[in-house]
Amino acid sequence: MFILAASLSSSAQGSKTVSGAVITWEKSTHDFEDVFQGDKVEHTFRFTNTGNKDLVITNIEVTCGCTTPKGWRRDPIAPGGDGELTIAFNSAGKIGKQNKVITITSNSVESINQVMFTATVLEKKEVNR
Repeated sequence: MFILAASLSSSAQGSKTVSGAVITWEKSTHDFEDVFQGDKVEHTFRFTNTGNKDLVITNIEVTCGCTTPKGWRRDPIAPGGDGELTIAFNSAGKIGKQNKVITITSNSVESINQVMFTATVLEKKEVNR
């Protein structure tokens, strides 16, 4: 009985513990669904630092000029702390299904993280006056 308990205890200690900052997204994708050409929409991605070291976001990259990152903290986020990243999408000049990826570079265990959004841009109908 003692040998079994000691064996279980040792295997639990043998499991890997992540050391460092970890970004855990509340939700890493968002669908704006249908928007009309020229509409400007925003979404806020929320996350928690589930690691055991401070998290520092060093860069945010977007795939085109129609997408703008804003509202992200430049100061360290302590373990257990929350943060957010707001993304603005300008649909001017776009049409059809849009898939955009936002790349977040930080000191987290996985130094590159990504979130993404989709939207279907519909042609804006002219109103007759």
